[in-house]
Amino acid sequence: MKMNKAPAEFINDKDIMFAVASNIISITILFLPRYVANNTIAADGWLTILLGGVIALVLGWLLAKIASAFPNQSFLSFASYLVSKPVAIILCMVFILQYVVISSFQIREIATLSHEYLFDRTPIEVICLAFLLVVVYAVSGSRAAIFRLNIMFFPFVVGGLILLIFFPLGAVKLENLLPAFETDLKGIVLGTTSSLHAFLGFSIVLFYISLIKKPQQATKMTVLGILWPFFFYIIIFIVCIGVFGNETTNNLYYPVFELSKKVSNPGNFIERFDSILFIIWTIIVFTTSLMAFDIAVLLLHLIFNKVKKVTIIFILSPIIFFLAMLPTNYIEINKIVKTMAYTEISFIVFVILLLGTMLLIKGVKTNDQL
Repeated sequence: MKMNKAPAEFINDKDIMFAVASNIISITILFLPRYVANNTIAADGWLTILLGGVIALVLGWLLAKIASAFPNQSFLSFASYLVSKPVAIILCMVFILQYVVISSFQIREIATLSHEYLFDRTPIEVICLAFLLVVVYAVSGSRAAIFRLNIMFFPFVVGGLILLIFFPLGAVKLENLLPAFETDLKGIVLGTTSSLHAFLGFSIVLFYISLIKKPQQATKMTVLGILWPFFFYIIIFIVCIGVFGNETTNNLYYPVFELSKKVSNPGNFIERFDSILFIIWTIIVFTTSLMAFDIAVLLLHLIFNKVKKVTIIFILSPIIFFLAMLPTNYIEINKIVKTMAYTEISFIVFVILLLGTMLLIKGVKTNDQL
């Protein structure tokens, strides 16, 4: 079987680290403390985030190992070699559906956040459409430019998260963090599942590995990309519980955004820190929805290589907008998030086991041998 040629535009292996970190730190960080607090007691949720992060590190390492075994080859190419082309196409179609849903969900969530806190008189449909058009414009450009955007935005995201952690420390009450280690096994398992879902952004390595000219360090960079949000998630959760307590965190839809309103800074040199954080959240959601949209386009283009990229974008755009408009309230959005959590975790574990097993059986072959 003839493999696809390496792409014309390349990225560095370090770019994968920034892309993975940016993709994991998505809109999920805004409500992750709520999902974790719902299943744990006091600040015990940090343990579930720790467990979820360790599992994600192992899965991310395995995924990057599999993908880097086939340098400069697309997912469809090496998956076709490992499990046959029909099965590879089925896997691609499932991933396409998954990333279309992720992109639409991210767009809907940022529209909901904007409507709730800023544009309360603007119809949510208009906000969604405006944000989608910006994403469509970015997807239509160079794929390497997406990684440059991640690198450019990443310092602002990290800086905003660091300020979010340090500024509210004065409002932390130690009694909110106690008692410790009171959560039962069921709560730990459910909390770990919610935490693991928040780390699944590392799966983009499967599809972008073909852009790395020399992917020898791709596995290491993937792990480092997971470690960034790993530490931020734990610390931000502890600060949330320390400020609001477990019960209040469980009842706030966006506890992390509410945390930005509790900021106390010397001299009040930042009067509306939540406005600054809103810009950070917009950047985070933009990069996440952008990469999800781009991967869906990439996979469709691999399957239907005679169809132009712009045509695929125009076909997917109304579908994403339609899916973003389906939920009518917060309850339906929560149901979608929980469904996505279980399906995404199950599917990525299945793909890792399937491709990993077949790689051990068949081994790696060079382009000439294939």
